[in-house]
Amino acid sequence: MRGWLRVVPFNDPLDSILTAQPRWWLRGPHASHMIEIEEARAHRDEIVAKATGLDDRDRAQALKGCEVLIGRSAFPRAREGEVYWVDLIGCAVSNPAGESLGVVAAVEEFGAHPVLRLEAVGEAGRATVGRLIPFVPEYVLEIDLAGRRIVADWGLDY
Repeated sequence: MRGWLRVVPFNDPLDSILTAQPRWWLRGPHASHMIEIEEARAHRDEIVAKATGLDDRDRAQALKGCEVLIGRSAFPRAREGEVYWVDLIGCAVSNPAGESLGVVAAVEEFGAHPVLRLEAVGEAGRATVGRLIPFVPEYVLEIDLAGRRIVADWGLDY
């Protein structure tokens, strides 16, 4: 309505940091661009926001399906024992025996729990099909963000 945007966040809208950010980056299928946010607030299970210069429904509708991004520096400090999934991307994963399992390419939600999607570097530096490791304490034994490494109780043959 009147150019307001509706966003469904991954977390509870009341806990979302999107409502306090003056700029959002929108990534769509064909382009990415930045928008200035005049006002944003939680509304039921979503966030509604008014962007500068976006004054009609048709222009807002054209943004449907875009992913909303903000700079990592805008995130609040993670609490003790917690990590942001984005910080796990690029971490090298090995098992307790020191065998390399791959590098975290993504953290994906599969209902019961999140999963680390690993990629291994094969011949000629090409990424190969990797492993999926449940991101739960039973399997993820240690996370060292400063050292960019994770230790997982996972075998090479899994």
